[in-house]
Amino acid sequence: VIGHPKYQDSKRIAIFLSMPDEIQTEEIIKDIFKQGKECFIPRYKPDSNHMDMLKLASVEDISSLPLTSWNIQQPSDDDNVREEALSGGGLDLIFMPGLGFDKKGNRLGRGKGYYDTYLERCVKHPSGKPYTIALAFREQICESVPVTENDVQIDEILYEDC
Repeated sequence: VIGHPKYQDSKRIAIFLSMPDEIQTEEIIKDIFKQGKECFIPRYKPDSNHMDMLKLASVEDISSLPLTSWNIQQPSDDDNVREEALSGGGLDLIFMPGLGFDKKGNRLGRGKGYYDTYLERCVKHPSGKPYTIALAFREQICESVPVTENDVQIDEILYEDC
């Protein structure tokens, strides 16, 4: 990931805070700050498909974030001091989680459509749609995954030996 040209060229990067069954992103987050890039993480709205990408101040900032019912750390609903990526300069790159992927760029998420809805909002931003990279285990690559008309294809999937 760290040597990837799209990562190297990006200044504003959104990345997920890993769940135990996902690719662990902590080292990537540390490198984002080490490289002087801006780091944004998801804040999901429960009972909807709305998600914002909010700016992290530092790696240490993560430890101050409350846990959601999914046991994911994210900024609280009343945290209005963080920059939301689309209210500012948009994003250059989004690293995306998922349960399964196919080589055509289709992604099976957890069923709420958070990333698909967010990417639709990105398209309307002056900076346009960011490049999207899914981080996956080789075992998550399938022949095909089910998709609907609302699913947005990802640009690239990174996995071991890809």
